[in-house]
Amino acid sequence: MADFTPRALTIGPSELTAYDHGAHLAQWSRHGVPVVWVSRRARYETGETIRGGIPVCWPWFAAGRDGRTQPSHGFARTAGWHLAEETDTGLRWRLTDGDTHGLPGTKRFPHRFELVHEVEVLREGGSEVLEVSCTTLNPGDSPFTFEVALHTYLHVGDVQAVRLSGLGGVGYYDKVVAAEQTQQGDLRLTGETDRIYHSPGPVVLHDPVLERDLDLRSEGADSTVVWNPWAAQAAKLPDLGDDEWSRMVCVEAAALGDAGIELAPGASHTVTQRIALDTRS
Repeated sequence: MADFTPRALTIGPSELTAYDHGAHLAQWSRHGVPVVWVSRRARYETGETIRGGIPVCWPWFAAGRDGRTQPSHGFARTAGWHLAEETDTGLRWRLTDGDTHGLPGTKRFPHRFELVHEVEVLREGGSEVLEVSCTTLNPGDSPFTFEVALHTYLHVGDVQAVRLSGLGGVGYYDKVVAAEQTQQGDLRLTGETDRIYHSPGPVVLHDPVLERDLDLRSEGADSTVVWNPWAAQAAKLPDLGDDEWSRMVCVEAAALGDAGIELAPGASHTVTQRIALDTRS
């Protein structure tokens, strides 16, 4: 049974809301202003994913490498994780193959595994940094291949006003037009956007409306995914308000590669995303 009892932490001016369902950080706010965003229409129901926050996409991204694997983004984000530790600064969850029997999609990944997911607010330079990491461990006797992404939804003042720097000159696969492209200069969103950039960044999101920059850095990732459904596609999503697309953008740390990550028996791989807030105008 999924547990949607919110776990709330206050760390200085930071407030976190998270759920054991999906080991899902739903929101991070500072001084009452959201940084990590969650939809007001998010569904907190068994089998559903929470629209917003930082879903854990695992063991495949989207429809997988074959383009036909379901459910989209894997089964970890709808699983009931076990809270392993709660501290004054964050949360740590654990999930194993023994916890996921019977979930849709698990037959497509018949391997032993252990996941450890951690969310922590750190103090650096007089401000807070959100650090989120997902570690995949292989306790079995044979290797397996997987993909993982931290599907981070960021709150913005107006998505049409923001600018993303750090991706200039980087190649990317544009899923909207199904073609490889190269980013020219900074990225400004002008319509439906669904791109897999072949670079882990770092990326800076400049938000003139909220008068802040978000510095996003990752480790263990090889790709940066940028997504916004825009108005027409947003209208098709029942767990997203019709106007909410203009107040969010996803900037995701992902380990995808051409064939995913092959993990040997006894080995582990961690993907980490750090979000630092700079409110200087």
